[in-house]
Amino acid sequence: MQLSKNNTHLKPHIFGYILFLIVGIVVLFFLNLIFGSVDIPLASVIEILNGGEAEKAAWNHIIMESRLPQAITALFTGGAIAVSGLLLQTAFQNPLAESGILGISAGASLGVAIVVLLFGGFVGSAGGFSLTYSMAITGGAFAGAIAVLFVVMLFSSIVKNNLMLLIIGIMIGYLISSVISLLKFWSTSDNAFAYMMWGMGNFSSISSNQLPFYCSVVALGLLLSVFLIKPLNALLLGERYAANLGINVKVVRFVLLLCAGLLTAITTAYCGPISFIGLAVPHMARLLLRTSNHTTLLPVTILMGAFIALLCNIVCVLPGAGQILPLNAITPVFGAPVIIYVIINQKRIQYFN
Repeated sequence: MQLSKNNTHLKPHIFGYILFLIVGIVVLFFLNLIFGSVDIPLASVIEILNGGEAEKAAWNHIIMESRLPQAITALFTGGAIAVSGLLLQTAFQNPLAESGILGISAGASLGVAIVVLLFGGFVGSAGGFSLTYSMAITGGAFAGAIAVLFVVMLFSSIVKNNLMLLIIGIMIGYLISSVISLLKFWSTSDNAFAYMMWGMGNFSSISSNQLPFYCSVVALGLLLSVFLIKPLNALLLGERYAANLGINVKVVRFVLLLCAGLLTAITTAYCGPISFIGLAVPHMARLLLRTSNHTTLLPVTILMGAFIALLCNIVCVLPGAGQILPLNAITPVFGAPVIIYVIINQKRIQYFN
């Protein structure tokens, strides 16, 4: 497998794709502010964004404390999940690899299951500090994801074969699923329902106060992925070839897993397990660019992930009348056809060229 020389430099049409995605993201971002379960006139939305007061005080709160944080969350989360999937697909040379395959998402689910199913969302207080239901769920998810990430990192230092590491990740996921099933069996129906709602995913669980921390961690993970562009391109040619180029494959794999795990942990902790974006978006970017060169593929994957996440978030509120569709009921509509196309045409599509 060789990287095409034509892929080492940006082609003119790629700038057109990037510009289209940026314009699309801006349009979708503002549509996320305009549309929602509550009808707010466009003039009032513009007035609120300009720092003015709307006719109804509740509208100010909805725009500034609900829709704006939700749109920003979708923007960052979509890019983060998509990049995480891209990193793992390249690392394992597997078009069906994504963040959930290493068990990190399952670890987050286990953390939430312990909080919700075992303790009913009540963690208690210590030293005068009381955890709210939302904080307990977020903390449990993050702790579970980080715990599994450390286990995967430990195995990565022992197991040198990527396929074996992939299988270990899948087995970890199965073990965690068994534990969660047992917790569901012994929990109350109310707690099981609360856990099910978290598992549907959403971009609305992050408040304006939590947003700076969330965006900072995601931005750090995305920045780290940018520094991995050169090693990722080398890995496309095989680990031996990468080693001959002076790439420390062991260190690169460790940093790659750390980056993908960090992005998965933070997004799953705050937004729940979001399906198909991490799996399908990297393929969308490859099919659009017709290249696997990460110099262009990685930034386009970030933009396309943000675009798809914002689009899915709008579709969730389209029914109106105060009804909001579950996010994970929408993402497969965009992702599943792409994966089916990839599976059917896998022999004709060269992803790692």
